Amino acid sequence: MKQLMVGVALILFVANLQLAWSQDRAADSKTQTVIKQLTKSQNKSPEATEKVNQLKADATAEIQSAVKLYVEAYNARDAKSLAALWAPDAVYLSQVTGDIIRGRSALETEFAGQFQNLDQAKIEVATNSIEFISPSVALESGIATVIVPDTKPEKRNYNAIYIRREGKWLLDRVTENPEAVVDTSHHDKLKALDWMVGSWVDRDENFTIKTDCKWIGNNNYLLRAFKVTSIEENDNVSGMQFIGWDANKKQIRSWVFDSKGGYAEGLWSQKKDRWIVKTKATLAGGEIATSTSILKPVDDDTFTWQKVNRVVNGEILPNIDEVFIIRE
Repeated sequence: MKQLMVGVALILFVANLQLAWSQDRAADSKTQTVIKQLTKSQNKSPEATEKVNQLKADATAEIQSAVKLYVEAYNARDAKSLAALWAPDAVYLSQVTGDIIRGRSALETEFAGQFQNLDQAKIEVATNSIEFISPSVALESGIATVIVPDTKPEKRNYNAIYIRREGKWLLDRVTENPEAVVDTSHHDKLKALDWMVGSWVDRDENFTIKTDCKWIGNNNYLLRAFKVTSIEENDNVSGMQFIGWDANKKQIRSWVFDSKGGYAEGLWSQKKDRWIVKTKATLAGGEIATSTSILKPVDDDTFTWQKVNRVVNGEILPNIDEVFIIRE
């Protein structure tokens, strides 16, 4: 139950709760060499700088090659080759069912099923940027276009996390955002989140977490006020989350501020009965964190929440399993 409480607090970006760093993604020998080179380059000698730049250039070329192989495998309808481009313990959010898929075997089954349902689909991918979060973790961002005969092409902005494993760069997590449809009513864009309005509470022997959600600003924003009370007074924290329609990005967006000094921004999208929230946060200690939260209404008094794709300062953290949140 304590893990559930900490998990719920994390969605509200309670920055004073400590994050458990994952140790199960050891870098291969080449990555260890890169890390050493980066460490040694603290003195910024021309030779060291040139070496590091070359290593980054090589890694960028390898990732670009991996993207090309992905497109080729997809368009060849080769589910096995497609799954092989992912890390052994990769996590994938199905664009068809909204389910979380884990591991290469499950991914191969997922892709094979997609190919059966979209037997003529092809994809085109344009990479916009490749950023190295750490020597063994890279973020590739771009636009994927799904092309099906006799239908309008569907464009998706995506972020793909690559990790250095098995002597090569492999996909570990991918999040996608379909193009949004323009609508002049901000409130109408948020009405699908009306189920969040009200008071919610969860507690165990160590924590009590209360959240109150209401409409504000002519019903153009949702305000969620939260408070975490702990048996240890120095763990108490409160804050607010504002949810609104970003007319420029054509997407629901959220902003969080907590009493410890942490803040975050999130982009929301809906997949069937689930809400997907891609978040970038600055924690109270200055750490940069990114993650994807998944919320699913169960009934009028219950919803589930889980968090995947968690990265803090370049370190990939374990996923937080699905928990149930109850209306007060």
